[in-house]
Amino acid sequence: MGAKASTIWYVDTPDPISVLRQTTSSHHDAATALVGSLFADKVAVPTQQAPISKSASVGVDEVAVGSYPGVTVVCSTRIADASPASLSEHWSRPLASEKTYLIATDPETAWGAFAYWERGSLRRSFSATPIYIYEDIGLPLVWERPFWAGEHPLVYPPGVMPDPQSLPFHPQEFAEAANAHWLGFRYTGAPRGEEFDPNSLPVSGFSLYTPGEEPTAAPAPAPASERSFKRWWRRKSPAQRS
Repeated sequence: MGAKASTIWYVDTPDPISVLRQTTSSHHDAATALVGSLFADKVAVPTQQAPISKSASVGVDEVAVGSYPGVTVVCSTRIADASPASLSEHWSRPLASEKTYLIATDPETAWGAFAYWERGSLRRSFSATPIYIYEDIGLPLVWERPFWAGEHPLVYPPGVMPDPQSLPFHPQEFAEAANAHWLGFRYTGAPRGEEFDPNSLPVSGFSLYTPGEEPTAAPAPAPASERSFKRWWRRKSPAQRS
């Protein structure tokens, strides 16, 4: 079973794979600023930093952002759309990036999708389940050829007949291959060849709240000297206090 993911990447470096392979931290302030821009109608409360392998499948009221030199990633359910081409520029190019990559997968529905923009212009988009293509826009890219040629066929359980409308590959595996080609890693299985482990790539997590519903900070504890005085005062009888 594949991994669930819903990510969009903004790239301004010619070699994002090298950047991500060498990255050990995410710029928290830059991540916070981007969350504030993308979710202007929400209050974002920082949670914790975690590897993208754990954060790519965030919940509806969560977002995770990784900010690295020349590369930024946002993990959000807002982009898990069967039609990536319908994504607004608010999402496809919020940072005026040179390239934008979208990768989304859902093992529960066997759905996989990817899309690629250059300076805000859509170049390629694909979204499908094994038996239904939601979207197929643009010319297939070179790395796609083995999939369309049947070199990654769907595997069926014994006794199960293939659907005559089935694709010659699994859409989730197709989307993972896009991720590996553009970004250097896969969410499923061990790294292959020069790929790196996504457990090494940190992102900053945030919880999203409607304004006024965010948790309030607990009052700061009183200084130790003040707490000692209050305990002493409670021990004294009323007569002793006067």
